[in-house]
Amino acid sequence: MAESRAAIRYAKAVLSLASDNKVAEVVNTDMKQIVSVIAENSDLGAMLQSPVIRSSDKKAVLTSVFSGVNAATSSLIDTLIANKRIALLGDVASKYIQLYDQLRDTQVAKVTSAAPLTEALEKKILAKVKELTGKTTEIENTVDESILGGFILRVGDLQYDASIANKLNKLKREFTLN
Repeated sequence: MAESRAAIRYAKAVLSLASDNKVAEVVNTDMKQIVSVIAENSDLGAMLQSPVIRSSDKKAVLTSVFSGVNAATSSLIDTLIANKRIALLGDVASKYIQLYDQLRDTQVAKVTSAAPLTEALEKKILAKVKELTGKTTEIENTVDESILGGFILRVGDLQYDASIANKLNKLKREFTLN
């Protein structure tokens, strides 16, 4: 709980700094990169969480991994290292992305489908989500063949499951109850 509050505070500070310098969108791209690199590389995440590894070593690794980032992003990394909070880097980046989307009044619709979405289907989903929520939406598509067909749509707290696997499970439950 305390970590998430701290992550929100750092994210708000970076967003404020980036907005003042008119680089909020560039920093948002940096934060998306940080989130994806930490998610894809478990060794990097473990290194950030490790109390045994020196801060100078962590800084050297992060500087080389994220060499092309904006000055505000590198300043965040330096501040987190100085305050011994570098383990929060992934959380701060995630919170920044959320705050940036709120500032722009946009949201991310996560669509899980059995195959990659076509451009036409993507436009239909965007139109429907905009109609339902009234907000500009970006689609994040994840392919999961285990759902067999259809899709699962998540927007904020709402979820709509139109997958074939879900329908088959419902039928299975109905037959086992009777």
